[in-house]
Amino acid sequence: MEIFMDSVKVIGRIITILPFMLFITLYMGKRSIGELPVFDFLVILVLGAVVGADIADPNINHIHTIVAMIVIALLEKLIVYLKMKNRKLGKIMTFETAVVIYNGKFLYEKMKKEKYAIDNILQMLRDKNVYNIEDVEIAIIEANGDLSVKMIPSKEGVTREDLKVEGEPGNFEIPIILDGEIQLDLLRWLNKNELWLEDMLAKRNITDVNTVFYGAYNRKGELYLFTKGWNKSGRSSY
Repeated sequence: MEIFMDSVKVIGRIITILPFMLFITLYMGKRSIGELPVFDFLVILVLGAVVGADIADPNINHIHTIVAMIVIALLEKLIVYLKMKNRKLGKIMTFETAVVIYNGKFLYEKMKKEKYAIDNILQMLRDKNVYNIEDVEIAIIEANGDLSVKMIPSKEGVTREDLKVEGEPGNFEIPIILDGEIQLDLLRWLNKNELWLEDMLAKRNITDVNTVFYGAYNRKGELYLFTKGWNKSGRSSY
């Protein structure tokens, strides 16, 4: 009889906890499921452990599980808010993106810093049907560990090489300012320095780099700036 009652209790917990878990997941947002950065992965891991323990052990107080799930969801929302407000905190709690291939060449120091062996990068390239490193214009390790790859123009889609049509080098933006922070390594790749950047900002009447939410420079020599507050943006050639 005791086994039967425990089984009924487990079934009841499954019926009640799964809809509540769905609600909690929807509240946290699709980002938690779609990207799984480090902190979101840990949140889902803990959430699964709490729910699993509640379902498997009838002796656990059901209300304690509900409270734990609510606290986990609120904590996740708070952390996301703090990460958006403070980029330095965001860096501590998640991985930053990293360029590991540029113009067909491995960036060894970046790979070493991110603890990616060359075999790992090659495997990720093969997963994207890329077998020639020289065909890669830029490859970026994203915060969730995925590899984003941009091929050289002649290797994109129906290639210009197949059509015997030569193409100009592709145009993509290099982020040099992220949330008010100058990306010095990328600035050096562009053979630019902070004095150049300060001069460019001054021409746009921007005296404080901290007011720039996003700044990027592309191969056409265009500088794109978006200031905080979402009220000023623009693209200019220099």
